[in-house]
This record gives sequence, C-alpha cells and structure tokens, in this order.
Amino acid sequence: MIKDLVHDPMFLGIKSNPAAKEDILVGQDLADTLIAHRETCVGMAANMIGVTKCVIAFFDNGRCVVMYNPEIVQKSGEFHTEESCLSLLGGPRPVTRYKNIRVKFQDKTFVWKTSSFTGFTAQIIQHEIDHCNGILI
Repeated sequence: MIKDLVHDPMFLGIKSNPAAKEDILVGQDLADTLIAHRETCVGMAANMIGVTKCVIAFFDNGRCVVMYNPEIVQKSGEFHTEESCLSLLGGPRPVTRYKNIRVKFQDKTFVWKTSSFTGFTAQIIQHEIDHCNGILI
C-alpha cells in the first residue's frame, strides 16, 4: 500500500528498531511507496513512511529491492558528494560515501544474506541505512 511521506526531522532522527518477520508488510508498503515516487526517488527507509523499523527499499538496475536489518560490514573507496532527500526540505547537502560496500541483511523470508554493491547503488544503500540509524544528511 502506498503510504504518505514523513517530513518531520525529529521523527526521522529516531534510530529504527530491528525488523522481525511480523514486519514483512512494512517492506511491501515501502516498495509500493518507492515505486509510486520513482520519478523523484531511488531509495527509501521505513521511517520515511512513519515506521521506525530497520527496513530499506531501493532500485538496483530498475528492480526494487527490499532489505530487512541491513548492516554495512565492509566499505572502501571513500568519496565526497552531495545528496538530496525526498523527506527533507532544501537542496543537496555534502556527505561522505564509499564506492564499494558489502551488506549483511535479511531478505523477505528473513534469511540472512551478504551482497556487494558498487557505484550509485552502493550510495543509495548507504543513504537509506543512515536513515535507519537516525542520521539525516
């Protein structure tokens, strides 16, 4: 179900709680909402739709991917860039990111997996994991 976006920086600054199997629909709502905003957004975290659970969704080569409890376990290739956020007003803000990341996460069946990402997809994932940790750019 497509959800309304949250723009309150106080709420968005709250660290998310771990997701559990009963939060499976949060991932579906997040994916539905991201797809509805695909013209202006490439990734979302659950707190952006009002849920303080550690769930992210992002586009990877045109496919919407949902991760539960993602954690960056390896990173390399530090670079500085600017990013905007659909939930925050104002223009792009400076941020430090990494070109290559390895992420441990649970899939929609809550099986733990580890995958590597590079480039823009890695950047999106880092932004959304920051949201889960209550970090606003």
